[in-house]
Amino acid sequence: MTWLPRTLGPLGPLVGPWVEDPLWATAYDWLVEHELVGGLLWRIGTDSSLAHLYAAAAEIGRLPAGSRVLDVPCGGGVPLRGLRREQGIEYVAADISPAMLDRSVAAAARRGVLDQVRTSEEDVLDLSFDDDSFDLVVSLTGLHVVPDPVRAVHELARVLRPGGRLTGSALMTDTGLRFEGLRVAGRLAGVLGPSLSTPELLDALADSGLTRLRAETSGVFVYFGAVKPG
Repeated sequence: MTWLPRTLGPLGPLVGPWVEDPLWATAYDWLVEHELVGGLLWRIGTDSSLAHLYAAAAEIGRLPAGSRVLDVPCGGGVPLRGLRREQGIEYVAADISPAMLDRSVAAAARRGVLDQVRTSEEDVLDLSFDDDSFDLVVSLTGLHVVPDPVRAVHELARVLRPGGRLTGSALMTDTGLRFEGLRVAGRLAGVLGPSLSTPELLDALADSGLTRLRAETSGVFVYFGAVKPG
């Protein structure tokens, strides 16, 4: 089960696809967890602020007890920073990579929230969950790595409960020519899929039946959100 083809050559361990647990995944986790130094490097590389990522994760902490959250692809568990101890919710960390699931478990243990977290090995293009299963679906820096991001959006919307929210971020194709080299290099390296433009993303969200659409560009990323009517 894989999203993108294996990267060949000496850079494979560094920039291979997510499922292979490349070194770039470790670098991403380190940058996000070190607000000062990591935040500076993040801004230099992406022209964006980590504050946007932190704000998206903070939505989790505002959920009432009994809520269900799906984080897909969970990667190293960055959104777990929003989960509060003894919050009383069910947090499902889902990823196609077993190594990333292990990273999320370790992150949950460090934050003291492991009792609220369970993992599930999933392909975001074909989620195993029932329709209308989650109060919040989180997909941070994930859509740009899948081969069919429109289908992924439909799946994220399908498992969202009526009244539930979708929040996420992705590297889009229309965030400026200054990032085109990054996008091309990412595709050639096997790190990035085709991704979407912002209008294409909004169309996919609307076609999935979601409303109250929002999209905010921050450097190379677009932060987006939507609600499932109910």
